[in-house]
Amino acid sequence: MYELVFWKYLEEVYLNHQEVYEAIDEQKNIEGLEELPVEVIMNRIASVFSKWERVDENSWKNKDGVGAFQVKTTPQIVQIDCYGTQGKTMDKLVDVMEEFKCPLYDPQVPARYDEMYEEE
Repeated sequence: MYELVFWKYLEEVYLNHQEVYEAIDEQKNIEGLEELPVEVIMNRIASVFSKWERVDENSWKNKDGVGAFQVKTTPQIVQIDCYGTQGKTMDKLVDVMEEFKCPLYDPQVPARYDEMYEEE
C-alpha cells in the first residue's frame, strides 16, 4: 500500500507536517487546517476515474489493469490508500487535489510538496 495525504493550511499557518499526519488518526479537528469541500472532491475523483469500477462509496478498482485505491476523509484531510496503483494513476489523484490547492504529503518519504503554492 502507498499513502497519499492532502490538507490545506489556513493562511499564514505552517505546522509540522509529520505532526499533522500523526494527528489524522485521532479524528479530531486540527487547529490551523482549512475545512475541505470533501463532497466536491469525492465527486471530482469519481468523475476522473469514471472508467474504473467503483467498488463502494470510497473505493475504486481498475477494471482494465492493475491497481485500486480507497479514499478516507475527515472535514480537513483527504487520505488515499493506493494498492498496486501505477505512478500515473497516483499523479492523476495528486492533480485532482491540486485543483483544490491541497498539496501532497507523502508519509513514506516523509515530505510535503507545497512549494508551488508559496508564492500565491
